[in-house]
Amino acid sequence: MTQLETAALANADPPRLGRKRDHTRDGEILQAAIDVLAETGYDGMTIDMVAARAKAGKATVYRRWSSKAELVIDAVACMKSADVDPATLPDTGTLRGDLVAMVKPHRIEDGERKLRVMAGVMSMLATDPGLSAAVNEAIVEPRASVNRLFMRRAIERGEIPPDCDVDTLALITPSMVSYRVLVLRKPVDRAFLISLIDGVLLPAVGLGRS
Repeated sequence: MTQLETAALANADPPRLGRKRDHTRDGEILQAAIDVLAETGYDGMTIDMVAARAKAGKATVYRRWSSKAELVIDAVACMKSADVDPATLPDTGTLRGDLVAMVKPHRIEDGERKLRVMAGVMSMLATDPGLSAAVNEAIVEPRASVNRLFMRRAIERGEIPPDCDVDTLALITPSMVSYRVLVLRKPVDRAFLISLIDGVLLPAVGLGRS
């Protein structure tokens, strides 16, 4: 290499790296995806809709998620971050008291919204194991985990038998709520949830009506 070529290389601008991905808007985009998914379902949802809802460019969304399916999986998974903190759960001294204390308007509304999201991705669940796992973790498991915690407390207090099948019983109310919303297309309200507690779950663990 000649001295002239060496000097030219030394003075050349350093190679430009590809544009870094900006992740600062990920939260807004994922929230927008959840909102659109709840309204339109997976089949009706488009990247353009999500970008418009998030007030972001379509290219911005595609730089982070190469497909609608990837965006939906991440959006559903991020819903888990808003789960109930165990430290804030009620501890009334009775199983029924704890369960009823969870029946709050904002929790009912949030639960129905999550189920609308679940309804929106039903067409994908059979073909995408990643989405199935995300839906379970974000929508089914949080409520089931609360029920398990309440029932284990009740066992420790001697309120219910220690041989109760906690893992199965914890799924009763989430399953029946899901059936009501997804299959029957009926709303969930306080009266329905209390009827599940008093008429189904408490008798299943050996407790009568209070």
